[in-house]
Amino acid sequence: MHFGLTGEQEMIVKTVRDFVETEIYPHENEVERTGFVPPELGREIARKCREIGFFGCNFPEEVGGAGLDHMSFTLVERELGRGSMALTVFFGRPSGILMACEGDQREKYLLPSVRGDKFDALAITEPDAGSDMRGMKCFARRDGDDWIVNGTKHFISHADIADFVIVFVATGEEETPHGPKKLITCFLVDRDTPGFEIREGYSSVSHRGYRNCILTFDECRLPPTQVLGDVHKGFDIANQWLYGTRLTVAATCVGRARRAFDYALNQAAGRKQFGRPIGANQGVSFKLADMITEIDAADLLTLSAAWRLDQGLPSNREIASAKLFATEMLARVTDEAVQIFGGMGLMDDLPLARFWRDARVERIWDGTSEIQRHIISRELLRPLGA
Repeated sequence: MHFGLTGEQEMIVKTVRDFVETEIYPHENEVERTGFVPPELGREIARKCREIGFFGCNFPEEVGGAGLDHMSFTLVERELGRGSMALTVFFGRPSGILMACEGDQREKYLLPSVRGDKFDALAITEPDAGSDMRGMKCFARRDGDDWIVNGTKHFISHADIADFVIVFVATGEEETPHGPKKLITCFLVDRDTPGFEIREGYSSVSHRGYRNCILTFDECRLPPTQVLGDVHKGFDIANQWLYGTRLTVAATCVGRARRAFDYALNQAAGRKQFGRPIGANQGVSFKLADMITEIDAADLLTLSAAWRLDQGLPSNREIASAKLFATEMLARVTDEAVQIFGGMGLMDDLPLARFWRDARVERIWDGTSEIQRHIISRELLRPLGA
């Protein structure tokens, strides 16, 4: 692995960081205060993202994307992690699973999403089925050629701005040596489909303005053209296209940690107590040393996993390690940044309290820390027959 960035990658980092500082930072306080992003502001961010050529940058050039490799796209996500998710969501990165679209689905969903004409949301989690996809109760039954869907999804990020939702639904059962297991199918569901409703979700302390929603299906009829991939093969399509979401979480955590660290470093160098900068005290300087060491370690784990993907190497354990370490690192770094600022660290005058609160959800979504540890240990033990 080559540790230096190419000239193109350095340009990507600079362009996205400048965008975040110019177009995202100025609106963060208002979004934090109101928990709301005005639709016109979201459209403006998306428009400016298209202008600099980064909308859909995670998609190949043949479908209108920028064709970034995994390493370069991870750098994009790392820089976006510095800004409010409620705002950076409009810096369009459609779900990679849309590459599974075929036939008319490409014109209706894939290409408009890459152009920025449509926004998607991904729906898997249910009230009784989080990490255990096989436990989902949202079910679709056959009615002729159509499917009738009933059930509920929740914690569905940014579904409030989505034109359509990519939904994983149980469509049957299969017998296995460990008992019956549900078969899962992926569907594309337009916002205005009869029997489908997107409702406001829960009030979260993390990422204010970045809404989670509740989706309800009540005898929602879907024609076979809305099936993404093959019937009963939802796990296959998820495993093929959704592995990168954990890497995205790791990358954004690194970016946010570096922003928090910059605040802490400047405070340690600039604030004086007892006649000298507080950073001259070992109790503060050692915090900075530990913080930057953890940030750099998380950064390298994340970039290494992205590099492995680009080389076509097995990366499941490495992605899990990056997600686990980076999310837990962010919790420690933001907590120490607040400590270095003392009481001011908890005031709304600074974004540190927001970083601290936002950090908490990172260890939960896209696979909890416990799930990541399960993945890592399983990958280590299986080759040994354990």
